[in-house]
Amino acid sequence: MLTASETDELKRRLEADLSRLVANAHAAIGFTMDRDRDRIGRDSMDESTEEELYSTQLRLHDRENFLIAKIQDALKRLQAGEVDECEECSEPIGFKRLMARPVTTLCFECKTAREQVEADEAAE
Repeated sequence: MLTASETDELKRRLEADLSRLVANAHAAIGFTMDRDRDRIGRDSMDESTEEELYSTQLRLHDRENFLIAKIQDALKRLQAGEVDECEECSEPIGFKRLMARPVTTLCFECKTAREQVEADEAAE
């Protein structure tokens, strides 16, 4: 079980991460709105490079949107007092692990076991 100071520190971390990602999402809206396809003096290589950069940027924003949802879920679990409970074995996740990966829902042992199963399945 997390102490009050650990809970506060984790909450500050999650809220800071959420704030940063939301700011990035607002910037992404501006990025997608600022697409001038009729720029003079561009050749096909310029357009191809711009399209690749645009595609990469959109993928990054999609990943950040996914992370926003995970952070919001972690904040709900924190408020409910469940953020330190592994979803598989119900054992404590631990403050150090939560600070390293604040959105985690698995303790180290369960995460390691899950990764081993995934590695075994990939090897087959």
